[in-house]
Amino acid sequence: MFPGICEGVMGESILRRARDRSLVEVESIDLRQWAKGKHRVTDDMPYGGGPGMVMKVEPIYDALNALRTPNARIVLMSPQGRVFDQKLAREASQWEHLIIVCGHYEGIDQRVADHLITDEWSIGDYVLTNGALAAMVVTDAIVRLVPGVLGDAESAVQDSFSSQLLDHPHYTRPESFEGMDVPPILLSGNHAAIAHWRESEARRLTKARRPDLLE
Repeated sequence: MFPGICEGVMGESILRRARDRSLVEVESIDLRQWAKGKHRVTDDMPYGGGPGMVMKVEPIYDALNALRTPNARIVLMSPQGRVFDQKLAREASQWEHLIIVCGHYEGIDQRVADHLITDEWSIGDYVLTNGALAAMVVTDAIVRLVPGVLGDAESAVQDSFSSQLLDHPHYTRPESFEGMDVPPILLSGNHAAIAHWRESEARRLTKARRPDLLE
């Protein structure tokens, strides 16, 4: 319902370069194209009463019929969905066609989730004002894993959550700043020792901050 949110994100940084180089095709599509009536209404009052509005099934149904391809996966961004993680991002980066349905208001008519989508994802245990924000998080996480998108493919391999560990600390110049120094091991030129330090630091941070990953 608010394609401008998506265009703002997709017009910057790595996402923009990936589109410009035709490594991916990403498009934000206004759902109101398929809404009926003079005012292109996409929501209505909930059956059974209650606060807020609910997004109608008809515009989403018509939009998906117009946009889907035989290999399309249709994802609904929803607090009730499977938690999106790096493993799922990597899997989705191999998909040919992904359609993301972005919720708004109090939610979407349940018939969409029950009958029209293939996957339901959440980016965390909290609620946003608009599913387009969550969709952009998902899109960015997936697109950066498409071959050729990152300048150095090794960057994606070493990311947090690419293994069972968080990423190790990173440093750059200057070597010393306001009494804060770069760990001497990183200046040693001993690549084997540096690799061992990085793995040890990754394990230390994971144990301290995300012990569930080690389990």
